[in-house]
Amino acid sequence: MLSGGSNESSQLYTGDGSVDINGKPVLKQNTGNWRACPFILGTECCERLAYYGIATNLVSYLANKLHEGNVSAARNVTTWQGTCYLTPLIGAILADAYRGRYWTIAASSTIYFIGMCALTLSASIPSLKPAECVGSVCPPATLAQYEVLFFGLYLIALGIGGIKPCVSSFGADQFDDTDPKERVKKGSFFNWFYFFINIGALMSSSFLVWIQDNAGWGLGFGIPALFMGTAIASFFSGTPLYRFQRPGGSPVTRMCQVLVASFRKWNLEVPIDSSLLYRVIQCNDAETYMNAS
Repeated sequence: MLSGGSNESSQLYTGDGSVDINGKPVLKQNTGNWRACPFILGTECCERLAYYGIATNLVSYLANKLHEGNVSAARNVTTWQGTCYLTPLIGAILADAYRGRYWTIAASSTIYFIGMCALTLSASIPSLKPAECVGSVCPPATLAQYEVLFFGLYLIALGIGGIKPCVSSFGADQFDDTDPKERVKKGSFFNWFYFFINIGALMSSSFLVWIQDNAGWGLGFGIPALFMGTAIASFFSGTPLYRFQRPGGSPVTRMCQVLVASFRKWNLEVPIDSSLLYRVIQCNDAETYMNAS
């Protein structure tokens, strides 16, 4: 009876330890797979549209609207972009060790959206941006105007730190590695994932740049902010369908443990019998849950 129950649970539940939002094993037919992916792909598309909608034309904004020199504008933009590529290191550790991918994405998306709103306000409210040039005289931006602008930009960089390393992995979590059919679908998911990234980048680099240059920067930043709000709504609306992986501890700690063990056992002879090697066998959470029930 136990073996029949185990076989039945392996067919009904995922075999990779996935759980739902409440921490219970998930049914294959009700969660994950392609039914959950549109919400994740939509989130990534909107986020990339928002990012490239800022980054593509930001040097022009700093030079033409904040009246910075080209060198100063380029330096500020590259510093901000460098920060955007460093913060994912923090976000990845936070997601893997403590909060999990879902909550890291949720919190980071909210921070990102607040940053987008601050950026939009800095480009829309007259008191938050320098006056227009009169002839060859261009009044410089005040300290307060810079503070609002860079507050928004670096909130966005912080938000990217939690989204960029987690969205693709969270999408992969929706496919059960122990199921051969779902494992094949996971490869297809990544094809679509990068397709939606490029769709977002294409729209930003063409349509949004034209809006910024011809219809105004307030609208040009406001549209990406709207898309970021849409990304948050899309992501949360898929919550009942998602599969979640529990945080597995800090990868930095595990890496250090491997290095220490390697040095300590440098001269250790590997046994011929592979059964003598140390292995960690992960139990199937769904099976354990069914047997306990």
